[in-house]
Amino acid sequence: MNETDRAAAAVLAREAKEARGRLGLPLALGIAQVAVGITQAWLIATLLAALLGFGAAGWPELALAAALVAVSAALGVVQERALVAAGEAAKSRLRAAVFDRLLAGAPTDQRPVGERASLVVDRIEALESYLTRWLPAAVLAIAGPAMVAGAAAIADPTSGLILGVAGLLVPVAMAATGIGAAQASRRQFEALGRLSGRFLDRMRGLPTLVLFRRQDAEAEALATQAAELRVRTMKVLRVAFLSSASLEVLAAGAIACLAIRHGAVLAAHHPDPVAAIFTLLLVPAFFQPLRTFSQAYHEKLSARGAAAELAPLLEQPAGPPGLRLEEIPGKLVVTFTDVSLRYDPARPLALDGLTFRVMPGETLVLSGASGAGKSSVLRLLMGFCRPDAGRIALNGQDATLLAPSELRRLSAYVGQRSHLFRGTLRDNIRLARPDATDAEIEAAAEAAQVMAFARGLSKGLDTLVGEGGFGLSGGQAQRVAVARAFLRDTPLVLLDEPTAHLDPGTEAEVLESLRRLCAGRTAIVATHSRAVQRTFGRVLEIEHGRAAGARMAGE
Repeated sequence: MNETDRAAAAVLAREAKEARGRLGLPLALGIAQVAVGITQAWLIATLLAALLGFGAAGWPELALAAALVAVSAALGVVQERALVAAGEAAKSRLRAAVFDRLLAGAPTDQRPVGERASLVVDRIEALESYLTRWLPAAVLAIAGPAMVAGAAAIADPTSGLILGVAGLLVPVAMAATGIGAAQASRRQFEALGRLSGRFLDRMRGLPTLVLFRRQDAEAEALATQAAELRVRTMKVLRVAFLSSASLEVLAAGAIACLAIRHGAVLAAHHPDPVAAIFTLLLVPAFFQPLRTFSQAYHEKLSARGAAAELAPLLEQPAGPPGLRLEEIPGKLVVTFTDVSLRYDPARPLALDGLTFRVMPGETLVLSGASGAGKSSVLRLLMGFCRPDAGRIALNGQDATLLAPSELRRLSAYVGQRSHLFRGTLRDNIRLARPDATDAEIEAAAEAAQVMAFARGLSKGLDTLVGEGGFGLSGGQAQRVAVARAFLRDTPLVLLDEPTAHLDPGTEAEVLESLRRLCAGRTAIVATHSRAVQRTFGRVLEIEHGRAAGARMAGE
């Protein structure tokens, strides 16, 4: 077993332990169903023997057998509902854990968005099937046949032995047909992740592909990956079909052996006709849990592939621990002292001994070439990474002692392409503070000059916009992002190229909103824009992660 298999096995074992408490009821109901099936078989055997002239049985036995059919169906319904409830609880817990870790590593996660979405959706679904299908089936595949074989042995020891031998051959047959199935399932999930990531990325960039006449080439590439996924999926399904076929062969063999042994019933000289018919009727009850187990075996294979994909993520801590803020301070002093940061040991330092201080009511503009380290300063202040050396202080206290989520509570961030979701303008602004009142949202929209264009819309702030701000210009979408920052009302404002891609006229309008946003707050702006540098107070030039010089705006 290699390292990947060990990690996958550890994830499955841990999740099975977590789900154990919720699976007790479905297992008890499954065992009850087996017991009901055994009783039904005995009653039906008695009735059939009576029809053949052996013994006496009448309406009471028939009524009881019919009642047991209803009881078995009711047990099945309740068991299914219990399994669904257990599955929903497991999915909710797993998705919360995976999503927390994806959020913690989001700024540095290089996987395509589609692949990350596949982790949260497809991989969790596979684990849910493992927990609620395969685990109960594995337990019942042992308990159920043992109960049935025991009942058959009481009626006829040889028949019980025949069923027992057939049951012991089931795992042998499934192991023989399932060689290499775990690796095939893992490759299938890898192919699915690649296809999901590529498809979503290309859909987002479809206008660019059409512009450069690459849509046909990309369609062919997607078709190739889809064909690869189809081949890998069929390899996994082949295992499921082979394991089912092997089980049917064993069931047919068991029935044949029992029929040969008890064939004398038809000749009317069997010593115990009821027992003979009873053991024959037990064959379906014996193999039903094994058949369910065989069908669920595919779920185990899929779960092992999914667990191998999720293991590196689930083994990570949910997030660095840290202190919690009792309240948000009204003013904030930000101090960097000899701060160094390295993302990759093979690459140069992103920040190399950077030192500066920003006081309340002051705006510091970070200027420099792309890759100089401007955005790294903002990432540190938002808790997306930790410094390798030096000290970051907020009001004189070590910022690294705070939990990353607490650092984000202190700041409002506006990037160069803030994402707008499908919804109303009001809902997109409310995202910054879900408990805000309509009056507070309207005040933030007014301060950010969103109302300047919203008043001309048919429904004002209740106008629906598309995914990614479809229906709004770049300047209008950026004003919505600034309105979020106004609504958040934090002591620290972080701006990362807030006027990039805007024309000079729109840039001037957005800058006016940003100037009001930064007034009275501690603000740090990373930008190349000369207009932004002229608008705010102090400019710090950064080169190769180091402070290269400071000047006042306009100098």
